[in-house]
Amino acid sequence: MDRYDFSVGTAIVTGAAGGIGEQLAYALARRGSALALVDRDAERLEQVAKQVRELGEHAVTTYVVDLADDEAAHALGRGLASEHPDATLLINNAGVALGGTFEQVSEEEFDWLLAINLRAVITLTRELLPTLRANPGSHLVNMSSLFGLIAPAGQVAYSTSKFAVRGFTEALRAELVGSVGVTSVHPGGIRTGIALNARLAASVAGPEAEEERDTFAALLTYSPEKAAAQIVAAIEHRRPRLLIALSARIPDLIVRLAPAHYPAVVAAVQRLVGRPR
Repeated sequence: MDRYDFSVGTAIVTGAAGGIGEQLAYALARRGSALALVDRDAERLEQVAKQVRELGEHAVTTYVVDLADDEAAHALGRGLASEHPDATLLINNAGVALGGTFEQVSEEEFDWLLAINLRAVITLTRELLPTLRANPGSHLVNMSSLFGLIAPAGQVAYSTSKFAVRGFTEALRAELVGSVGVTSVHPGGIRTGIALNARLAASVAGPEAEEERDTFAALLTYSPEKAAAQIVAAIEHRRPRLLIALSARIPDLIVRLAPAHYPAVVAAVQRLVGRPR
């Protein structure tokens, strides 16, 4: 396919009120895209939209939706397809993190995460794919994760969702080859609000919870601005897969070299990073 043209059609970005989604909104606006921005944080989303408008004469619409609500996600998808028939880019960026072992995470917590990280991605893709197909040169981006490449202990729910997004995206890419560009994104340690405020299972408390938070925070060193710039470049050049930061590229290499033994390596690195400084 030819390079993606950012000046044609509307770009839809979920999770646009902060982190990578916010920076994607700014980067796309600078390249001339009209925008439809989605998030559950109404106040912060409006602030982002205001800043986008200040970058130039950009058409910006906002949608306040909690993607944990399956019915709301379906309604959003139908509304976006109806109100933006010119859509040429869908970036399924919204996501949540949830720490805890499988036994610590409740069924309700697990389902909450899957609703946002996986089911909303599938729902919005299903609702908007006819629109993307109808507009030549369109592109789809689904946000997987470093934990869609490796599956460490204490991240069962999150890894389940992100491995599923990866598989969904790769299979869809094979089906859409030549008609809609598809990119699977695997960020490493990106310093975003969602990551810094990652939810822990309700049964995780006290010193264990603090240790989990400290270890996770120590891994978050890469800026969302740099991540967004790489994603935009991947869209333009129709890259099928994007690994962001060494914290994603190195584990990917370890998995390729030692697919049966990488968990021990990952655990050793987690212990090293989590030591007090």
